[in-house]
Amino acid sequence: MTARQLTFDLGHDPALGRGAFFVGPSNAVAVAALDGWEGWPNRRMLLVGPAGSGKTHLAAIWAGDVGARRIEGFTLPVQGDLTGLASGPVVVENAEDLAGERGRESGLFHLWNLMGETGQPLLITAALPPRDWGLVLPDLASRLLSAPVTRLEPPDDGLLSAVLVKLFADRQLAVDPTVVAWLLPRMDRSIAAARDIVGRLDQLSLQRRAPVSRGMAAEILDFSSAQAD
Repeated sequence: MTARQLTFDLGHDPALGRGAFFVGPSNAVAVAALDGWEGWPNRRMLLVGPAGSGKTHLAAIWAGDVGARRIEGFTLPVQGDLTGLASGPVVVENAEDLAGERGRESGLFHLWNLMGETGQPLLITAALPPRDWGLVLPDLASRLLSAPVTRLEPPDDGLLSAVLVKLFADRQLAVDPTVVAWLLPRMDRSIAAARDIVGRLDQLSLQRRAPVSRGMAAEILDFSSAQAD
């Protein structure tokens, strides 16, 4: 998997919208790390990044590339045989959600060991590094703290700009570049926020039968701020 081959689901129809994945300073290191998965120490990697940074997309694409099974941390079995799960590559997503639940922490500990026995790659995603999860099993904590970590930072202006342009294009919306420039310093720094903003602007444009404008963008952001309050 190379950086050029990676794609984000940027369209308004998640089942069909497959656009280009934009590599920038905020994600280039993580892209390279996933690209080089065969060289991971002990075939383990932690992918850490805040909500909206793209870690779910990267994990899904890596899983598709290597044929990995994906499982949410909070659904990890608390008991039983994990041999079947460990027979191939695995992604455990949002692993911090299992912290504090001794049974699920034990499940991840046993999965970790089984994956080592089978030699299969294991990718673990989380919003925070393991030291901040609140783990209760020392053995699991020691393994996670010794694992290699690659990080995703919040999208920079270049990445967000490219994403916004692509999202508008996917909806066949002709938007003046000044609207994108106006949005960048005022919007939440996430791809999810960009998708939400473009979707709202598309609806407003249709309702008013008018092209997207900076005034509409201001209305959308004011509405979102009011909801947050």
